[in-house]
Amino acid sequence: MSKPLSEIRNFAIIAHIDHGKSTLADRLIQTCGGLAEREMKEQVLDNMEIERERGITIKAQTVRLNWTAKDGVTYQLNLMDTPGHVDFAYEVSRSLASCEGSLLVVDSTQGVEAQTLANVYQAIDNNHEIITVINKIDLPAADVERVRTQIEDVIGIDASDAVCVSGKSGLNITDLLEAICERLPPPKGDVTAPTKALLVDSWYDPYLGVVILVRVIDGTLRKGQKIKFMSNGATREVERVGIFTPKHVMVDELGPGEMGFITAAIKDISETNVGDTITDERKPAAQALPGFKPSVPMVFCSLFPVDSSEFEKLRESIGKLKLNDASLHYEPESSQALGMGFRCGFLGLLHMEIIQERLDREFDLDLIPTAPSVVYKIHKTDKTIMELYNPADMPDVVRIDKIEEPWIRATILTPDEYLGSLLQLCQERRGSQIELTYVGNRAMLVYRLPLNEVIFDFYDRLKSISRGYASFDYQMDGYEEGDLVKMDVLVNQESVDALAMIVHRSQAERRGRHLCERLKDLIPRQMFKIAIQAAIGGKIIAREDISAFRKDVTAKCYGGDATRKRKLLEKQKKGKLKMRQYGNVEIPQTAFIAALKMGDEK
Repeated sequence: MSKPLSEIRNFAIIAHIDHGKSTLADRLIQTCGGLAEREMKEQVLDNMEIERERGITIKAQTVRLNWTAKDGVTYQLNLMDTPGHVDFAYEVSRSLASCEGSLLVVDSTQGVEAQTLANVYQAIDNNHEIITVINKIDLPAADVERVRTQIEDVIGIDASDAVCVSGKSGLNITDLLEAICERLPPPKGDVTAPTKALLVDSWYDPYLGVVILVRVIDGTLRKGQKIKFMSNGATREVERVGIFTPKHVMVDELGPGEMGFITAAIKDISETNVGDTITDERKPAAQALPGFKPSVPMVFCSLFPVDSSEFEKLRESIGKLKLNDASLHYEPESSQALGMGFRCGFLGLLHMEIIQERLDREFDLDLIPTAPSVVYKIHKTDKTIMELYNPADMPDVVRIDKIEEPWIRATILTPDEYLGSLLQLCQERRGSQIELTYVGNRAMLVYRLPLNEVIFDFYDRLKSISRGYASFDYQMDGYEEGDLVKMDVLVNQESVDALAMIVHRSQAERRGRHLCERLKDLIPRQMFKIAIQAAIGGKIIAREDISAFRKDVTAKCYGGDATRKRKLLEKQKKGKLKMRQYGNVEIPQTAFIAALKMGDEK
C-alpha cells in the first residue's frame, strides 16, 4: 500500500442548502494546494451549469488532498461533497457510508435548519465522528454563541469545541484541517482480504463510458483486474484507475480506505447502481456490503412536446439524460389531448424540476408537463395489488377494494411568529401533528402528511407564509389507506385525459372548482356555449360555462310584428344546438400549460 491506514482520513461535508458546503470545499482544496490560484473558481466541484446557477449540489464529488499536520505527518484527506436536498437522500446515505467522519456545517447567521437535522441524523446512523463547523463568522449578522447553543439544544451534540471558520475568506481553515487530522478516526481495511469496494456514484463520459466513483473497503482495485458487480452479477475488466485532485490523475491501484474512480468500458449506466458492491471475479467477497437498494421514483409526471413533430427529439434527449442519471425512469405514453409523450418517474420535486430545465436548456425543447402525481397502491376485489402511476389508468370503481397512498414525515423549522399559519397549512393538507418543540424563538414542527398534498404547491405556500424563513425536509413514512377518487375534467361532455387527477374526496370539490374556473379563463370562446365540468364517476362536482359568441340576427328587423324577431332567434338557437352537438373544442397548448401549472393553487 502507498499510504498506511493511520494516515488516511475520509470525511463528508453535510449542511443545509446555502450554508456554504461547496465554498468551504473550495477553501480546503486551495489551502491544501489541490489547485493553483489561477485554476480556482467558485464552487469548483459543481460541474453542471444548473448546479452553479442555483447554488446546489446535485452529484456527489470526491477530492484527494494532502496536508502536512503540526505533528509532521502528511495525511491523505479524501473529501466527499454531498448533495443537501432531500430528493437525493439515498445518494447522501451511500456517500456517508463511504466515510468515517463528517463536517457538520452550520451558517452562523441562519442557525440549524431542517436539512441540517436530516443529514446529521444520517451521519449519526453511520457511526460518524462529527466535527461541528460554524461558517460565515465574518458576516455582520453572525451570532456564533446563539448557533452553538442551538446545535446543542436541537441536535443534541456537544458544540463547545466547534471550529469557527469563514469559507469565503479562508479564516481558520488551517485550524479545521488540524481538527480533521486529530479528531477523525482512520479507516479500517485489510489489503489481503478479497476485494470489496462500495459504488458511491456513477456518470457517463462520452469518451470513457461510465465513470464509477468507488471507496475501497478491503483488497485492491487495479488496472486489468476482472471485477464483478454483486447486485446484478455483471463482470468487467478495469481499464483505468484514478483519483480526483480535483483534476483527473491516473494511479496504479486503490487500496483499503482510499477513494477514487475506475472505468471498465461500460456503456449503460443502469449496470452501475449506487450502493452496489464491487468485488474480484476470481476471488469474490463472501457477502455484499449492507444498505444497497435500487432507486425508487416517488413523483411521476408526463412530458409532451408542444410541437408533436418534436417527439423523436424528446425521445433522444431523455435517452441522453438517462445516460447520466440512472434514477430517471421513463416510458412512452399517448394522450388524446396532447399526443405522444413520455411518463417519467423522479426522485422528488427538485429532481423533476432539474430534468425539465435540462431538457429545455441543453436540448432546446418546449415541453408541456402534466400535473405531478405519486404512486398509489390499488387493492382490487380479486385480491391483487396494482401500482398506479397515471390517473388515466385507474380501474373501474367496482373492481377496487381500497386505495393506499404514500405518507411522509415532515420536519419544519420556523420562527415562532409564523407558527399559527403553518399549523393551519398542515391541517388543510390533511396532516397529523406528531411533535412541536421550541428552541429560543424558533419552533420545530414534525407532521405526518400525504405526499400527494405536498407535491402540488406545499413548498411554495410554506415559503410565502413564512417569508422564506421556514425550512422543510421530509422522509418517506409508508403507505396508508385513504378515501381517494379520480377526478375527470369534461369539456363539452368529452373527458380530457391529461387533466385527470387523483384527489382525496374532501378536497375534490375545492380543486375541481378551482380547475374549472382556471380553464374558463384559458379556453377561447366558440360560436356555441361550452360547459367545463369536474366529475367523480358520473357525478358532476363543479361546473363553469363559457358563453358563445353572439351575432345580432335581429338587427335587420326594424319594425313589424315581434314574432319576426322571435322566429329568427329560435332559428339561431337551433343552429347553436347543432353546432354544440357536432362541434369540437380545440384547447390551445397554452391553456394546458397554464392549467397544469402547480404553483398557483389557492
